Amino acid sequence: MIRDYQAIGRTWFIRGKQRLIPTYGQHKGLKLIGTLEYETGKIFCVEEERYDAKTFLGFLRKLLAAYPAGKIVMILDNARIHHAKLIQPFLEENRNRLELVFLPPYSPELNLMEGVWKWLKESVIQNVFFGNVQKIILAVRAFLKDVEQRQAETIDRLCVRM
Repeated sequence: MIRDYQAIGRTWFIRGKQRLIPTYGQHKGLKLIGTLEYETGKIFCVEEERYDAKTFLGFLRKLLAAYPAGKIVMILDNARIHHAKLIQPFLEENRNRLELVFLPPYSPELNLMEGVWKWLKESVIQNVFFGNVQKIILAVRAFLKDVEQRQAETIDRLCVRM
């Protein structure tokens, strides 16, 4: 979730001239669901209105459509929606194509997509005021498009090479 209230991060400023970042605090935002392809650095990301089991099921369908051949092993945290009863028939139906692997609790450092989200927040919203949610959406899209062109950098930044 990329929210419209600002992410305040470390920054430099002249002593006595602290940087002020306005906010309007409406708590709107952009919900993203994404995966990072470990070998190529390709990010597959979709924007959603909400994030629940139905949305996650739709994402899994889109993922299989985006990668029509081969097996997909997806590393996930243990969010309840990832285990929802609603998605179980779909997983069973696609067990030859899609496998979900769950990380241990409290281990976001093992989830490569968390690195993508951190990079996005540092590059796009940290210490920046956007006048409205649409401007945030455009900035996030620009970041993802830019990163798509630099897949080798994505691998170097986020993936451990063996």
